[in-house]
Amino acid sequence: MDLPGFRRGIELFNSQEFFDAHEVLEDIWRDSVNSDRKLLQGLIQVAVAFHHHGKGNIVGARSLLKRACSNLADGPENFFGIDLPPLQQALVDWQRALSENRAVPAHPKLQLSDPSDR
Repeated sequence: MDLPGFRRGIELFNSQEFFDAHEVLEDIWRDSVNSDRKLLQGLIQVAVAFHHHGKGNIVGARSLLKRACSNLADGPENFFGIDLPPLQQALVDWQRALSENRAVPAHPKLQLSDPSDR
């Protein structure tokens, strides 16, 4: 995996530049294989969901969050330095808020730890 590109995508995500994060991560996804591909797709879907939400497309955001949760469900606890359980819980909280027409929580931050923890 292109770790510098991956880190750049995460930085963009954490800066709430979701469209750009999606673009960078999608370039990495194209060259990925096996389970990495599915997990990267999940991260990309989260970025696109938040982009849709920011543009007022709640239906699109809900749909992509659902697919992202599915793609991230079977991942390891640590994916190239990202602690997945807190992200998964944040996505559940977002889905609940959107389905109940409540205010959404803050955007989750993807905390990078040592990628060797994978």
